[in-house]
Amino acid sequence: MKEAVPPPEAELPVVPGRRPLRLGPVSTVWRPRAALVPLLIAAAVFAGVVVNVGRGDIEVPVPDIVAVLLGGGDGVDRLVIMEMRLPRSLVGVLVGASLALAGAIFQNIARNPLASPDILGITTGAGVGAVAVIVGAGAYGGLSGVLADVGIPLAAVIGGLVTAVVIFLLAVRRGLSGFRVLLVGVGVNAVLGSALSWMLVKANIVDAGRALIWLNGSLNGANWELVRPAALALLVLLPLALGLSFQLGALAFDEDTARGLGVRMTASRAVLLATAVLLTATATAVAGPIAFVALACPQLALRLLRCGTPPLLGSALLGGAVTVWADVLARSVVSDVELPVGVLTAALGAPYLLYLLIRSGRGRTS
Repeated sequence: MKEAVPPPEAELPVVPGRRPLRLGPVSTVWRPRAALVPLLIAAAVFAGVVVNVGRGDIEVPVPDIVAVLLGGGDGVDRLVIMEMRLPRSLVGVLVGASLALAGAIFQNIARNPLASPDILGITTGAGVGAVAVIVGAGAYGGLSGVLADVGIPLAAVIGGLVTAVVIFLLAVRRGLSGFRVLLVGVGVNAVLGSALSWMLVKANIVDAGRALIWLNGSLNGANWELVRPAALALLVLLPLALGLSFQLGALAFDEDTARGLGVRMTASRAVLLATAVLLTATATAVAGPIAFVALACPQLALRLLRCGTPPLLGSALLGGAVTVWADVLARSVVSDVELPVGVLTAALGAPYLLYLLIRSGRGRTS
């Protein structure tokens, strides 16, 4: 009986697929959309910064703005742009990118589009820490300069971290389940929201007004001192999150499959959660709670890039673009009044949250 002879290589069926891209020992798959869409979003970020910098009592034309950003321009334009307006736009980009990146991490871990720092209570925990300092300092004579500049951001970071630790301890039970984290986070968020309301009721009218302004999330008054911590957090934690992207991909499978790929489920989730919490706490400490950026941007980036899970880099870029353009709208919707950027993001994000809830309910029903 003759053995089956395989056909020559020319006669083998050709399987359609993406063209590989090899750079020395590293090989990947060439995806034009994955390269083009982030470039377009980055262009939108730059355009938003230019438009936002040009608005104000002294209108600066776009060519003059570009000249100043490239190192030229006259003295007046450089003073107005570099010292007064550019820090505000940079803080918006950095804070939006940090929140969207944190939201993408949470949604990848929980495997749920509703998972975000807003829903899990991390943002509310940071708000409780900051409002506690505002109200407590008001009861003892008001906020001093050092306490206002350092105490409020530090309290916000501590509040976010403590909230994350509480959620982690309550959710850990024979491993860390993403669905359990989401349920525990919703409960913790409700408790913290009640504590926040109680502190605002007990505070005097001046401290309550100051706390409400901070809780709405605002870029007004941003300066270079706020740019530095936001930029440092993103420069350190973004590469760390990208380096852990393999673990994120493995966490999409069940625990047995992930362990077979060599991924330690609990340890990987803990490191990723810590990264997302630090991003959220730092962003909240810098600009206050800016709602729905972490919820909506990862899902929008997922649809733009047409990938299976929320992309990290694409989400970060889109978060920066959404926040800076929301700030442009916040300064333009009402004449002579600058709305907090959190008001605009909440107005745009709340309908999207309702859409996700309705879509999730229909999916479970079907």
